[in-house]
Amino acid sequence: MTLPGFGSEIPAVFPDWSPYQDLDSAARAYLRDPEIALDSLSGVLRGSSVLGFTLERFVNDVNGVWQEVVVCDGTRLVLWHGEDVPPGDGPPGSMTSSVRVVALSAVTEVGCRRRLTRTPAGVVRVDSIDVYLLLTSLDEGSGAAAADDPALTMRHDALRFGKTLDDGGAGQIARLEEFARLVASLVGRPML
Repeated sequence: MTLPGFGSEIPAVFPDWSPYQDLDSAARAYLRDPEIALDSLSGVLRGSSVLGFTLERFVNDVNGVWQEVVVCDGTRLVLWHGEDVPPGDGPPGSMTSSVRVVALSAVTEVGCRRRLTRTPAGVVRVDSIDVYLLLTSLDEGSGAAAADDPALTMRHDALRFGKTLDDGGAGQIARLEEFARLVASLVGRPML
């Protein structure tokens, strides 16, 4: 797949990051721009231990490559996003890079839904996982919409992550579930 304005072939299937237990190796194996992501994250983490992480990357028809890293250091979630700028919105090859920090104390609920299938031999396997982290903050869109129309309800902000056998494979499904369990084990505990 070649995207206009980007001048290079972007693979439709990305390498698997799930075998790598450390963030640096996983990011370098999976992300298109690992140096940008790792530099941005290190500026916030500043030596904090990385207890767990999850990665995402996909290609869309409008913006090109979208990348995400979410790190849990025991008290915070540190999110990095990198996204190609649509053609015409900047010079060719332009991208955005952003960091968001969410205190674990702002996570009010962790949800994890697994879709299970049975093989003809009766073996159960997980073929997809959806994880959400409900936050105390309000969704940016719901506040403005509710102000214009009182019938609309306010919604809490949420972080959502998903993996399937086709998009990430069994290893990334397992790693995302591991990440969800880590965050769930820390939510609601006193922060020292």
